[in-house]
Amino acid sequence: MVAYHDDEWGVPIHDDRRWYEKLTLDGAQAGLSWMTILRKREGYRAAFRGFDAAAVARFGERDVARLMKNDGIVRNRLKIKSAIGNARALLAVAAEHGSFDAWIWQFIGGRTIANTRRGRADMPARTPLSDALSKELRRRGFSFVGSTIVYAFMQASGLVNDHTLGCFRRMQVAALSRTSARRAPTTG
Repeated sequence: MVAYHDDEWGVPIHDDRRWYEKLTLDGAQAGLSWMTILRKREGYRAAFRGFDAAAVARFGERDVARLMKNDGIVRNRLKIKSAIGNARALLAVAAEHGSFDAWIWQFIGGRTIANTRRGRADMPARTPLSDALSKELRRRGFSFVGSTIVYAFMQASGLVNDHTLGCFRRMQVAALSRTSARRAPTTG
């Protein structure tokens, strides 16, 4: 968990493959610990074609049956079907907006939201913004994207910077956020 926090958590994502990975893993976490999912990440990477949404979008019932036997992932039929459906939904958003990345960053105005949390007790499980993004994702056909899952997704992917005021990563992630905002793709 320390390596995940220090190297990944909160770092802005600007790659549709990484977005699909986050959607898949965060959806799989529902009801489980994040450590369980991190331990299975390589299994997910292999099972879901390196998180290639176009490849996964072509999965059918045989693939679902095959994945249900794969102990490298969470063997939950609803979560497996969600990962496949989310690949299709991500591709639809990307076709409409040029990329999923362009769409999701546009949803928050193209810049990381920097919060000022003092500690874990200040960390909400959800926010009005995660409620709105959850609703929009569901409207677009995504599943396992309830507001609590979406807020964790927003934190992990750099849409919000929730490193606490005393955390050494707070300013480092803020600098990465500023740099990535300048390079982020825009839609017309």
